[in-house]
Amino acid sequence: QVQLVESGGGLVQAGGSLRLSCACSRSIGDINAMGWYRQAPGKQRELVARITHAGSTNYADSVKGRFTISRDTAKNMVYLQMNSLKPEDTAVYYCSAHYNVEEHWGQGTQVVVTA
Repeated sequence: QVQLVESGGGLVQAGGSLRLSCACSRSIGDINAMGWYRQAPGKQRELVARITHAGSTNYADSVKGRFTISRDTAKNMVYLQMNSLKPEDTAVYYCSAHYNVEEHWGQGTQVVVTA
């Protein structure tokens, strides 16, 4: 079982920055991959950024160059640094962990970007 708790969401003006944090109940060294997804109202959940056990990262085209995923293995934390935020980044952001062929999810944290 993996439990994930996100934090760091909030309200920010366009052009601003936020850093999301995800605390993982298991050692992230045991996790195949961890990621950040988002879901805007009326839209499907989409991948934002992902980091594998080996440290490889990939990003949605819409956030490349603006968002950075990172991890602290000693603290079992994963982060999403979001810069140059746009109103279209408004969504609930979810942390995910792919472990034992299952995808585990946090409860989500709301990000609202105003114009």
